[in-house]
Amino acid sequence: MDQSAGPIVTNRDIEGAERTLGVTFTPAERTLLAPAIANQIAHAAARRAMPIPLSDIPPATIFDPRLPGTTMPAPAALHLPRTDIPCPTDDTEIAFAPVTAQIHWIRTAALTATRLTRIYLDRIARQNPALLCYAHLNPAALDHAAHLDARAATGDWAGPLHGIPYACKDIIDTAGIITDWGAEPYQGRTPEADALVVQRLHAAGAILLGKSTVGALAYGDLWHGGRTRNPWNPEEGSSGSSAGSAAATAAGLCSFALGTETYGSIVSPTTRCGTTGLRPTFGRIARTGTMPLCPSLDKIGPIARTTTDCALILATINGADPSDPSSIASSFGGDLRTLPANLRLGYFPDDIAADDTITPELLDHCRALGLTPTACHRPDLPYDSLISILMAEAAATFEPLTLSDRDDLLTWQDENAWPNQFRAARLLSAVDHIQLDRLRRRTMQVMHDIFTDIDILIGPSLAGPMLGITNFTGHPCLCLPAGFIHSPSRIADTLAGTKTATTSAIHRVPHSISLWGRLFDETPLLALGHALETRLALDLRPPGC
Repeated sequence: MDQSAGPIVTNRDIEGAERTLGVTFTPAERTLLAPAIANQIAHAAARRAMPIPLSDIPPATIFDPRLPGTTMPAPAALHLPRTDIPCPTDDTEIAFAPVTAQIHWIRTAALTATRLTRIYLDRIARQNPALLCYAHLNPAALDHAAHLDARAATGDWAGPLHGIPYACKDIIDTAGIITDWGAEPYQGRTPEADALVVQRLHAAGAILLGKSTVGALAYGDLWHGGRTRNPWNPEEGSSGSSAGSAAATAAGLCSFALGTETYGSIVSPTTRCGTTGLRPTFGRIARTGTMPLCPSLDKIGPIARTTTDCALILATINGADPSDPSSIASSFGGDLRTLPANLRLGYFPDDIAADDTITPELLDHCRALGLTPTACHRPDLPYDSLISILMAEAAATFEPLTLSDRDDLLTWQDENAWPNQFRAARLLSAVDHIQLDRLRRRTMQVMHDIFTDIDILIGPSLAGPMLGITNFTGHPCLCLPAGFIHSPSRIADTLAGTKTATTSAIHRVPHSISLWGRLFDETPLLALGHALETRLALDLRPPGC
């Protein structure tokens, strides 16, 4: 029995055997069990005989991150810092500029959507063969840009992102453009309709450049076309599963990108590639038209070069949809230009100690901004055990692959890869699963209590349990570059970790910290993120890009 899911305790002595933490049965009990197990097998066989389409039937049990006492934000206008800087003549400078600056240049006729789109397509042609961060390009991108320029000439603006080119993670549907989830069994899959977030971006005037690569079935950075590379060190993978979205943004191959996260898939590649990633509150953004993996965990969010850009994109794609029963209607707005008065910042000392590379210095930067970081306490619970919920949901979603043996078509085949994880998940106990759901509720209460006394938590992105905790509780996370470390090449290996190559030169690469906030309260995270970003003033253009 997989004790990582938490033991089911039935302690007894059987013929002098040592007491254990597993379930044990006497011979008489085994005899009684046989008919019941036969009935369970028959029920399972009958259920498996009814195919369940991936996206048509969501679970009857819907996860809601809100506990009693959760306050939803009041509607407010979004106020962003101004970026009215002159438009450069150099294409590279334009490519790496913030979205907010590019918008200003297009609005003032210093730049056209066509020129900006050509800049990115030319850069993709030169760099994508090495980085493998785009799976498919949009053949209509330049036509769309020309159409937007024609509208702009008459003063007809499509929306707040008029003329801004972006990359879309390859598990988010785009009509007529292959969206095959990075996985061999689904190669050539072409949706008939855009995902809801793609529709919202189109309505806002954004231009789809193409589909950014994703680790097969949203895990890691290895897909059917190869391994997506980190622009800072092409010897290593970009991490995943929003591998191409982070790499393309970091390398200046798009203005911004869409990513998704179930357990680290925005935070991990954002950390690796030196971008800024926002994982919004669970349910804030409807997932209609996006590959389901884990219905109680999947989230869509922006990956960009600044926190201000993340805020603008979040405002554009925010909103619920009846077709996604997990989505929750919530407004988004507020003022990112200054830190909220009396902002209370907390941290977990053990987590800070677990990452001695970047995070301790960030507390000093926060103090310089006028904040007083407060040490917080977190109960010692088996948080890592919650991962079995993810495995069970993912295995259920892709059960047809397991039962048909088409999982053998996936390139990645080892202990940590999906095929083995899907098989192992079939051995999880249903009783354990219910008890894990109770542990999840207890964890939600822990976070609710912590955020009674503070407004924001700060800590290392990958060290400590906060990545897992906040994915299971649904709390928002802003992951942003905080400095550089010297590291050998790393290869994406586990859900949130890496395997380090043993024979590799040392490379200077970015590293991140994370900010976590109350449910549906992303604005303070973004305001503090902007203040830290401005204070640090890091040069985040990879060498050679």
